[in-house]
Amino acid sequence: MTYLPFLQVDVFSEHHGDGNPLAVVLDAEHLPERTLRRFAAWTNLSETTFLLPPTESARAAGADYRVRIFTPRGELPFAGHPTLGSCYAWLHAGGQPRSPGTIVQECTVGLVPIRQQQGRLAFAAPPMQQSAPNPAMTALVVGALGLRPQQVRAARLLNNGPRWLALLVDSKEAVLGLTPDHARLKDLGQDVGIVYMAGEAHANGEPDAFVRGFSPSLGTSEDPVTGSLNASLAQWLIGQGLAPHAYLVAQGECRGRAGRVYIEQDGEGQVWVGGNCLTAIEGRAHFP
Repeated sequence: MTYLPFLQVDVFSEHHGDGNPLAVVLDAEHLPERTLRRFAAWTNLSETTFLLPPTESARAAGADYRVRIFTPRGELPFAGHPTLGSCYAWLHAGGQPRSPGTIVQECTVGLVPIRQQQGRLAFAAPPMQQSAPNPAMTALVVGALGLRPQQVRAARLLNNGPRWLALLVDSKEAVLGLTPDHARLKDLGQDVGIVYMAGEAHANGEPDAFVRGFSPSLGTSEDPVTGSLNASLAQWLIGQGLAPHAYLVAQGECRGRAGRVYIEQDGEGQVWVGGNCLTAIEGRAHFP
C-alpha cells in the first residue's frame, strides 16, 4: 500500500463551503494511469488533480511542478479552479517557487504562471480561441436554458481547453432565474456559460458580474465556480469593451455557494483570474 499526501481544497471561497471543491494528490509521479483515472472517478468531484515533478523541458523553461487534471470521465488539458487549488496545495506542502511571488505550473496546455497577491492566488489566463457560434445551435441552447432570445445581448464560442458557448444576457435576474432543461442540454452536448455584467464596476466589494456554467460534456449539470469559464469570459468581454479591466464575479448562488472570482487585466493585456483557497480536508490517500 502506498500512502500519499492528500488535500481537499475549497477554491474561489472566502468562507468554508462557499467555493468549488478540488481533490489534490501530491507526489503522484509513480502512480499508473489507470490508478489516476479510477481515483478521480471515485472522488466524484468535478476535478481531481495529481502533482508531479515538471518534465525536463518544462523545468528548463521555469516550471515548478506539473499537474494532471481529471474529471470522473477523463483528463482535461487545463481547468481554472484545479490550477489555483493545485498551486495552493503545492505551497501548503512546502513548495518553494523558483521565482519569489510567482509559481509556474506545467499542464497539457503549456506553462501557466500563477502569482501571489493580497493573500490570493491568480493564474494568467491561457491563450483563447474564439469564433462566432452556429445560430441554430445557439437558438437551441437558449431555448433549453429557458431564456427568451431578446434576453441575449451577445454570444461567442470560447476555447481555452474547455469549450464554452458564452451568452451575455441583459440582467442579473436572467442569470439567477434560469431553469435549464438539463436533459436537453446534455443531448445538445454543448457546455454553456451565462454572464451578466453590470454597467459600472463597484468599489464596495459587491459583485460586478454574475455567472453560471453548465458542463454536460463533463457530467456536471452546473459547476459551482468555474475558473476556465471566467478566464475566457474576461478575455472576450474586456477585449470587446463590454467589461472593465478589473471586476469581481459572483458564481454559485444557485448551487448554495458564494464563490468569488477576481478578474484583472494588467498593463500588458494579460488577464489574471484570482481567488481564495481554503483547506477542507488534509490527510493521506491510500493506493494499492
